[in-house]
Amino acid sequence: MRCRFLLCAIMVCTLTAPIVGERPESAFKAGQRAEKKNDLDTAYQAFKRAHDARPLDPKYMSAYLRLRSSASTKHIEAGRELFDEEKLQDALAEFRIAAQIDPTNFEGLGLLRRTSDEIEQQSRDKLATQKRKEESAVLERDARSAAGPVSLTFKSNTPVSIHMTATVDAIYKTLARLGGVNILIDPDYKAPKVTFELSDVGLRDALDMLAIQTKTFWRPLSANTILVAMDNSAKRKELQQSVMKTFYLRNASTPADLQEAAGTLKAILDISHIQATPELRSLTLRATPDQMVLAQKLLDDIDKPKPEVLIDIVVMEVSRDRIRTLGAVLPSTVSASISPSGSSTGLTLNSFASLTANDIAVSISGASYTALASDSNTKVIQRPEIRVMDSEKASLRIGDRIPIATGSFQSGLTQGVNTQFQYIDVGVNIDITPYVHSGNEVTLKMSLEVSSVTGEQSVGGVTEPTIGQRRIEHQARLVDGEVNLIGGIFEDTESKSLSGYPGILNLPILKYFFGQENKERQQSEIVFAIIPHIIRSSEVTDQNERMVDLGSENSVAYRKASTKDTPATPAPGPIIQQPAQPAQRPEPIPQ
Repeated sequence: MRCRFLLCAIMVCTLTAPIVGERPESAFKAGQRAEKKNDLDTAYQAFKRAHDARPLDPKYMSAYLRLRSSASTKHIEAGRELFDEEKLQDALAEFRIAAQIDPTNFEGLGLLRRTSDEIEQQSRDKLATQKRKEESAVLERDARSAAGPVSLTFKSNTPVSIHMTATVDAIYKTLARLGGVNILIDPDYKAPKVTFELSDVGLRDALDMLAIQTKTFWRPLSANTILVAMDNSAKRKELQQSVMKTFYLRNASTPADLQEAAGTLKAILDISHIQATPELRSLTLRATPDQMVLAQKLLDDIDKPKPEVLIDIVVMEVSRDRIRTLGAVLPSTVSASISPSGSSTGLTLNSFASLTANDIAVSISGASYTALASDSNTKVIQRPEIRVMDSEKASLRIGDRIPIATGSFQSGLTQGVNTQFQYIDVGVNIDITPYVHSGNEVTLKMSLEVSSVTGEQSVGGVTEPTIGQRRIEHQARLVDGEVNLIGGIFEDTESKSLSGYPGILNLPILKYFFGQENKERQQSEIVFAIIPHIIRSSEVTDQNERMVDLGSENSVAYRKASTKDTPATPAPGPIIQQPAQPAQRPEPIPQ
């Protein structure tokens, strides 16, 4: 039995030994096939199995080390591309594979750490950004939920009558009890004893009157609680309520407009904290609630659109030129010359002895008779329109720009003289500034000029144009649509010239046969018609003109106008009088 078992064991070992010996070779060949297909990962795994089976075989070791380096490099390159594309998670996976394949590749290990650090940094930045957004959202939510100014609400505002002689805090507490509100007294305030008498006034007015009489002030802390303190600059600065508001001015077009509005608020309402934002055309104010309400009223009054005026300008130019030329142009010169015939030496004294009529040549100028008359009329009309805002200057230029030499200089680099020129406008030049008034009236400050080039003259070797100019500057107050006719720019030139023989020119009829008379008359007139049309006027309403109470000189206060008519006989309210016996102090209101 034992022999049979040993025989089976020998046969099994004999049969399995060739199979085990073939596995590394099979893996090696599989790796070669994968390497030819450029499947480096599969080739690396196959060579690794062959090397693990026979670690000392140089063939398997060489193939394994070669593929380990190639496969690791391949994953590093793939990771680099993903890293450049900011796909950090995919790049991290490639670098991890490269590090697992070849733990001795320091490049792959460095890239693995770098990518891991980059991912962690991005994660921290994302968390920080998310935290900032959450904090900003909280701030925005809190900003939207920011409470407005505290407003005191009385449970009862029935008119009261009060006649008391007591300390100031006792009177305040009595009024507070009637209105159903709580009252706190500043610990620094020492309440004196006063006599306070009022009849048929509201509780709020009673508190205000008591504050004026006792030189105190009160401010609401909540809807049903007020604080009373001594009225001085230090206490007001310490305790007075302060609010903020941004006003967006619809009609402020320049930073100067914003500064003008800010200056008005400072001068009228004594608001010192004002910040202008020209980009948004806004004013941000920090002031008391009363000052803020009055600032809203004041800005509504002054933030008005500027009036606009459309100006029709009619320029009419009429010129007439009449010329009459009548008479004869007779010879006025006679010349004679002697040319002896047959003489080659010219004229000598011996030549006079043989002079004949053929040797003397006489030259007389020609004569003509002219009868010519011409009459020409010219009419030019220009009708432009100008739209301009109130108090803004509008300019109109119709014509040419003529260069005028204004100076010359010689440069050291060149030998010539350089002349400086300035261009002036020649033609019709109009400058108008409108000032719109109430009642659809407008004042026009106008400068009207008509100029032209009438000739040339030489000044210092430079030919300069001679410019004729007719100019009017004046102001006129017109009604909307009224025509302002500006005439009087009239020019009448008459010239008369006589040419002919002296003496005969003075004879009435013969002067036309022995001389020539030339008459020329030039007439020109320019008329301007200015017609303003008010497109937009000042939008001043009754609310803008209404007088508003501002309190005292030292303290700006807002007093709300009554929305209901006061009845002729008010309903009687509670009457509080000083008893005959010594008055007891009112019970304190729970604070």
